Amino acid sequence: MRIHYWLILLLLGVSACGGNVPQIVLIEKGKSDFSIVVPVAPSKIELKSAQVLQDYIKRVSGKLVPIGRENDNLTPSGIYIGLTKKAGQIIPGKLPAESYRLQVVGNNLVICGGSGRGLIYGVYSFIEKYLGCRKIANAPAIVTKSDRVAIPGDLKESWRPNFLYRESYYPAARDPEYLEWNKLQQLEDLWGLWGHSYNKLVPAQTYFKSHPEYYALVKGERQPTQLCLSNEDVYTIASSELRKRITANPDAFYWSVSPNDDIGYCECDKCSAVDKKEGSPAASLIKFVNRIAEEFPDNNFTTLAYGYTHKAPKTLKPASNVYVFLSNIDAYRDKPLITEGSAASFRKDVREWKLLTNNLFVWDYITQFTNYLAPFPNLLTLQPNMQYFKENGIKGVFEQGSGDTYGEWAELRSYLIANLFEDETANVKELTEHFLSDFYGPAAKFLLPYIGQLDGNMSDSKRKLDIYGNPVNEWNSYLSPENLDAYSELFDAAEGAVGDKPVYAERVMRARLPLEYTVLQQARFYGIEKFGVFVKDNSGKWIVKPGLKEKVARFVANCKKAKVLELSEGGLSPDQYQAEWNEIFASGVTPTMAIGSKVSFAHPYSEYFPAKGDSTLVDGTPGYRDFSYNWLCFYGDDMVATIDMGKPKTFYGLKMHFLDDPRHWIFLPTSITVEVSLDGNSYTPYASIPTPENYEHYELTVKQFAAEAKAKARYIRVTAKNLPALPEWRFRERKKPMIACDEVYVQ
Repeated sequence: MRIHYWLILLLLGVSACGGNVPQIVLIEKGKSDFSIVVPVAPSKIELKSAQVLQDYIKRVSGKLVPIGRENDNLTPSGIYIGLTKKAGQIIPGKLPAESYRLQVVGNNLVICGGSGRGLIYGVYSFIEKYLGCRKIANAPAIVTKSDRVAIPGDLKESWRPNFLYRESYYPAARDPEYLEWNKLQQLEDLWGLWGHSYNKLVPAQTYFKSHPEYYALVKGERQPTQLCLSNEDVYTIASSELRKRITANPDAFYWSVSPNDDIGYCECDKCSAVDKKEGSPAASLIKFVNRIAEEFPDNNFTTLAYGYTHKAPKTLKPASNVYVFLSNIDAYRDKPLITEGSAASFRKDVREWKLLTNNLFVWDYITQFTNYLAPFPNLLTLQPNMQYFKENGIKGVFEQGSGDTYGEWAELRSYLIANLFEDETANVKELTEHFLSDFYGPAAKFLLPYIGQLDGNMSDSKRKLDIYGNPVNEWNSYLSPENLDAYSELFDAAEGAVGDKPVYAERVMRARLPLEYTVLQQARFYGIEKFGVFVKDNSGKWIVKPGLKEKVARFVANCKKAKVLELSEGGLSPDQYQAEWNEIFASGVTPTMAIGSKVSFAHPYSEYFPAKGDSTLVDGTPGYRDFSYNWLCFYGDDMVATIDMGKPKTFYGLKMHFLDDPRHWIFLPTSITVEVSLDGNSYTPYASIPTPENYEHYELTVKQFAAEAKAKARYIRVTAKNLPALPEWRFRERKKPMIACDEVYVQ
């Protein structure tokens, strides 16, 4: 799709087939014998396609080729667009949906397409291949001027999509021309109802209070987590709601009937009987969706094989107008899905669903949702994953990136995905090189080595690439300070190369944001250490590192220029990020006598959130509001931490922070006790600190707990009791309560 050899040949005036096949010259030095011809009664897309072609021919050659209809008195030759009589000569029937054909007939060119956007795809393909124009991002198309436009006299080219549904979920998707040029689709154009839809069809806020029986029976109680799919009223309400929506939006191609983004599926006798017989909670879902599909046979329905519904039923087949959307959310992204160990369940799901249906879509993930701007070196997995989808007969793919907000390599990822949708065997190295050259100009020669270094360092580190990861956790691997310095040198050179070219300079600025973000996030982690937020001045007072406030302000300003709307899924805006930093600067450094002490634990802390390991509670650095990098987390266990200050010290109080974040199953301890010892053997009580009762809420807060009393001790033992089990209001299968502490300040 993106190998522009025709442009080179046309500019040189060389026949594409040597000297054997004559060319048809469309434009020569501002003159043309051609018209653009549409049917007598053209459709909207036929008129639009003709106008688009006319526009780009003029941009390239300066010649305005007239548009006429088949019964008009036209020029001797024509470029026939759409369902013209000329098209009927080469295509006796209909082309497949979304497909197109380019063909020379005599001294005429015919461009025709199947239903949907096939025709406009064909026109843009012609513009790219034979006019030498390119639309590689949500930016103006690249147009190369030429006073001669010619095509091979034997041109005959057909195309049909590899995938029925093709979406790359990045900001470029908001550019209609980009979508049509790159043969991409947008969920808003196809779905009348998208994604998790139970609560849209039978909203809990409307029905749960008066009719709890409409909702899932979970552990013996009705909960508004999911629907009770065996309840006849639920079916009646859902089908009625769908009928209203379908009537209001008859052009929508798909309608989602899918579980909420939650667990807690129904365990009532009727639902359980279906699920038990078929060996999966997806059975009651498929039975319900099939019934909907039967009522609306002229519509197509999608449903999610995600979370508790990922496993296929044993025998229950989805109806022919039902498409199963299978998620691979649990897989790491450092290796292709075909070899990644954590994707084994997904591969098994693909095999088992394929036994039941040919209508299988995949919901794939290509960004880090917890940090859209974080370096996320997964580019090398894009092609093998697309090849896996194609080889396994997947009909549609939703590549979920950062959505409407700018994310790391947003333009490049979207471009590569678009090309791989079209040809999964495409040369990704060449595509990347061409994109960088076109989009970043002279900076490309520095950005390509950056990508190579990042990929290489990631591979060498043997670290797992998690869509819910954090760049802070890679402080000693591929995002170490040493590696960040090396990457920054390449970006310094890239900025220098485009210094007097503002368009390229702004694009390089956007590409550099992930490095700047990583440095800032890691600064919080390092705290008072090297690379941290605070340093001591000549008087020994802790101050904000010189230049850091300006660096944060510059980063925030650049985020706004780059149209960064949020830094993570549902996360902070740039302005909120600035406000968070302002709080950090204002809070300063809290003194503690325990800094640098040795710490031992009766129970292990979570391996998934290691922070600084044993030293996390005595590094002088708070965790602020992000549990994933400088909080020590205890999953299902109590925190029993013994701090050894090295020698007896007299202190007058202590305080500590615990995170209250029930949304992520992080709760306040049920009790906190502190004991002290001079010898590490005999302990005496120091304080029992009261804690509030955990309650249902979805705000993230940091709670301080303190005690004041004079004592002399070398050892301080803090015991924070975890909840024995998850509360009913936040119960989830296979999850345990977690407590998180960031520091124990001894003062």
